[in-house]
Amino acid sequence: MESKTYRKLVATQLSHSFRSAIAITELPIPTPAPHEIVIRNHYAGINAGFDTLQCQGKVPYTYLTPPFDLGVEAVGEVVKIRQDVHTLQIGDAVATTIRGGGYREYQAISENLALPICAATPEILTLMPTGVSALVALEKVGEMTSGEVVLVTAAAGGVGHIAVQLAKLSGNHVIGVCGSDAKVALLRNLGCDRIINYRTETLDTVLQQEYSNGIDLVFDCVGKHVFDTCVDHLAVRGRLIIVGFISEYTNDLECVTQPRIYQKLFWKSASVRGFLMPHFSEYAVEGRHHLLDLFYSGRLKVAVDSTVFHGIESIPDAVEHLLSGKNCGKVVVKF
Repeated sequence: MESKTYRKLVATQLSHSFRSAIAITELPIPTPAPHEIVIRNHYAGINAGFDTLQCQGKVPYTYLTPPFDLGVEAVGEVVKIRQDVHTLQIGDAVATTIRGGGYREYQAISENLALPICAATPEILTLMPTGVSALVALEKVGEMTSGEVVLVTAAAGGVGHIAVQLAKLSGNHVIGVCGSDAKVALLRNLGCDRIINYRTETLDTVLQQEYSNGIDLVFDCVGKHVFDTCVDHLAVRGRLIIVGFISEYTNDLECVTQPRIYQKLFWKSASVRGFLMPHFSEYAVEGRHHLLDLFYSGRLKVAVDSTVFHGIESIPDAVEHLLSGKNCGKVVVKF
């Protein structure tokens, strides 16, 4: 018998822990309103940092009060449409990037918010919005050119391994920082020029000995001491993009007492630049099409973490898996 209900994940309270903030609720499968479609999600992408900060009430541009829906990117299949929908048909594969639309088995949305794709595969979740963020951060905020030295932290993660490839495709020398032999192997397969396993080498020492002219562009997702080291090794006119600071998402921010950062930047005309994709939404559509073209033409490889997470109830485990740094590539949940 076909089910008439579906499950979704909801933040019922603000909490330091993602797991303690959420609950699973069951609702009737929605009926589409005018110009809407209903999608059965097949896979959702995990964004552990954003998820955790949102459940802590620390994402200032959302200002959400519990209860609120969770998850962003998903791929699935259109299962219901209204008669006034003309761009999609039942059975079409689509991708969505709607806040609150990811961690749920079904969603009803306007037809113009769904992007048709060749197939509802988990690889697409690495491209949207994760890969788009990497592309826009590097090109629009980092002003990436060619012939530069580009360093990517958390380089074997969902966003990092895309950033590595985009920097290589632009003709740059790319340094990837990671923390395991499996991640080293992934980065080697992606063509990384210098791989630094921080568990066997010291980042500061490698940069001091091998890159005396400094780093032109840093793509940092980690923060804390990695951020400090990268600032110290910026080249003249070097740029550091803050894409995240996963080292501090589950803890209170560390208070640091040291000379102000401008004394490190001024003498090199270097800069530190923050990046949040919602502030650059005008580039999202162009970025999606460009990444899909790179992927479908075989010029961009997509790594999906091999750890299997199945069902709504597995999402807290997936979040903690990503925060632990054990993943290689994008972490996804299958419904």
